[in-house]
Amino acid sequence: MIIYFGIKASDSWTSVVALNKGWSKDKKFVVHTDRGEKLLLRLSDAVFHDEKAKEFAIMQKYAGTLINMSQPLEFGLCEDRKSVYILLSWLEGEDLEAVLPKLPESEQTGLGREAGKILKTIHSISLAPEDVPKETKVAKKLLQLDRYMNSGVRIENDSEIIEYVRANIDLMWRRKPVYLHGDFHPGNLIYLKDGSLGVIDFNRWEVGDPYEEFYKLQSFGIESSPVYCAGQIDSYFDDDVPDEFWQTLAVYVAHTSLFSIKWAEQFGKDDIDGMVRRCRAAIRDYDNFKRTIPKWYEEVKNAKTVGQ
Repeated sequence: MIIYFGIKASDSWTSVVALNKGWSKDKKFVVHTDRGEKLLLRLSDAVFHDEKAKEFAIMQKYAGTLINMSQPLEFGLCEDRKSVYILLSWLEGEDLEAVLPKLPESEQTGLGREAGKILKTIHSISLAPEDVPKETKVAKKLLQLDRYMNSGVRIENDSEIIEYVRANIDLMWRRKPVYLHGDFHPGNLIYLKDGSLGVIDFNRWEVGDPYEEFYKLQSFGIESSPVYCAGQIDSYFDDDVPDEFWQTLAVYVAHTSLFSIKWAEQFGKDDIDGMVRRCRAAIRDYDNFKRTIPKWYEEVKNAKTVGQ
């Protein structure tokens, strides 16, 4: 009998294989058991015990909504007391970001609409009093902007965008805070065998402005499918997207497009280059942030109008 990582439940595991994917600092492993189960194991340093215990509790709360997601099964401290672990069910399927471009546009749109409903369900979870933030993230966002300005890589002619963010920063956090997935985009969704969606990777959960959840459509989603992204937004708002959403999202996109370049420094040149490319795409889509509705969304809507 082999005991992996000092986890008692591992006496039923038949194999443990490292999973090197994503930007998370967790160590991830695919586990197979003697009962034919496939599981996901996440290991973190024990100094993050309280943080990971909270993450596990939040996942249990999200799972209570009955959305398709990797189910939280077990949390604990490894016997060496140097690591903590979260054991999750495995969602069998394909990464949505890889699948989307291969699907008919009508199905891409339908999956986007399903994603919008899932996100709305997460945001509808009742917020526990102890989880209500004592302050907004506006000060943090301004500090991140300063960090970008002092970084080694900057976008040419970025002064207008920086001033745009500063002038409109108060549009952030005007809405009642909600539980967020924290990293909701096709890269963290699974295309299940029955054609529906499952949600994974909740380790960036937080409580905040629901509109902040959407900026990663610009960062990552449109690379796979603009029609999916439009479907997610339309569905979330029951096909009546408010002007306030677009005005606020544009500020989040402008801020994140710049700061993500600084953030990517910890991962190396390839990731920095990727964020620079995405930033330039956002600048084009938002016409140097002189417009609030991105060009890709208008193009999707105009194409649908022509096709009717």
